[in-house]
Amino acid sequence: MSGTFVGMPAFPVAAREAVGDRTLRSNLRHATRTIRNKRARAVAELDDWAALREAGKQIKDHTLRHLDRYLVQVEETVTAAGGTVHWAADADEANEIVARLVEETGESEVVKVKSMATQEIALNEALEARGIQAYETDLAELIVQLGKDRPSHILVPAIHRNRGEIRDIFRSEMSEWGRPAPEGLTDTPAELAEAARLHLREKFLRAKVGVSGANFVVAETGTLVVVESEGNGRMCLTLPETLISVVGIEKIVPRWQDLEVFLQTLPRSSTAERMNPYTSMWTGTTDEDGPRTFHLVLLDNGRTDTLADEVGRQALRCIRCSACLNVCPVYERAGGHAYGSVYPGPIGAILSPQLRGTGSEIDASLPYASSLCGACYEVCPVAIDIPEVLVHLRERVVQGGPAVRDGNRVVLKPARGHAAERAAMRAAQWAFTHPGALRTGQRLASRTRRLHPRTLPGPGRAWSGSRDLPAVPAEPFRDWWQRTHGGKGGAK
Repeated sequence: MSGTFVGMPAFPVAAREAVGDRTLRSNLRHATRTIRNKRARAVAELDDWAALREAGKQIKDHTLRHLDRYLVQVEETVTAAGGTVHWAADADEANEIVARLVEETGESEVVKVKSMATQEIALNEALEARGIQAYETDLAELIVQLGKDRPSHILVPAIHRNRGEIRDIFRSEMSEWGRPAPEGLTDTPAELAEAARLHLREKFLRAKVGVSGANFVVAETGTLVVVESEGNGRMCLTLPETLISVVGIEKIVPRWQDLEVFLQTLPRSSTAERMNPYTSMWTGTTDEDGPRTFHLVLLDNGRTDTLADEVGRQALRCIRCSACLNVCPVYERAGGHAYGSVYPGPIGAILSPQLRGTGSEIDASLPYASSLCGACYEVCPVAIDIPEVLVHLRERVVQGGPAVRDGNRVVLKPARGHAAERAAMRAAQWAFTHPGALRTGQRLASRTRRLHPRTLPGPGRAWSGSRDLPAVPAEPFRDWWQRTHGGKGGAK
């Protein structure tokens, strides 16, 4: 299981294989439709949803504009509360920090709260290489880990599995990781949940080190916030003697008051609940309660590079609700594994190519993993215009151009395989800036329309293989306007 899915083929290749898996498509269709219908009902309960959405956008944009100041404030407030702050420029540095901190405790195992940031940096694999076993405690993450699988959804990592598959995984794998599954385990949800509870309980009671992420970090107070539905996170956050939290630098919000907005929009957009059953907040350490030692690892890993992009930086507003995945027709059919990243779906299609760059085949293909229908933008609780960023990144892939990588301004070369697209766009640009040539081309196309093929030749077959070519009208609009209106009104 790899956090970055190294070696994955480009999205079209991976998606083609996934679409042929009927069980996968059935699982995804059932799960995503159920979640999005529940979400729609939960959102409809709020008359001020649009105002909350705009407020979340404004808070996030303000924070990103002043991130340098708020990062320093976070270090000051966390330190003043008894915590220790570490700075990690990339995944390797973050993994080294966490592994060293665990080794300093003398322990060889940790329990983990569900965390996208630790998946992003492949922390579990890095710890394993140092002889440290990391146990996932979120139910879906547990299923993925036991099944030697990869997460395929931000909120429900095991969304691609049905109950029968989960039962089989528990029966065959639980004994290798700890307490075995009960005899005669069925696929009843209550029995599966109880098997997981019994399996995890011994790990909660034994573990001395916990690892988490955070949904939010409040700069004003140094408070970290984790929202969840199962309670496993709270066990990891309170029982161990040492807590290590790996948090992306974009998770900061300036004030405690800002949580008022996100604690309304996040649960409704993710689990379709009015509020999360478990909202855990901690500020530093105390001798009377919770871990005695707290470490906060602030993770960059491409985020400041993304921040430098005026269009693409809005991806950093993301609060990881997964609403965009549940409405995306491409995700529903292809599933999360095809995206080759722990961030699947529409948000992954714009976030991964910015955090990792577009140099690899999989990352260069992700901006095209969308129909640009706009459903993702409509449901995003912080109003990320995902279609706008997708088009922006497609231009970067095809044309290359200036960008920031590893803190340095560079000029990217166009990706391979897009020569025909570049030529077509340049030809279109030339035609649209030469009205006479455009008019002549339109008339020629109309007069020869009976000779037009039904499919495109060469590279165009990839487009027309699943689409009908639009019929060319009998006459261009300009000619029709001239004939019917005598040129009055100004069509030129």
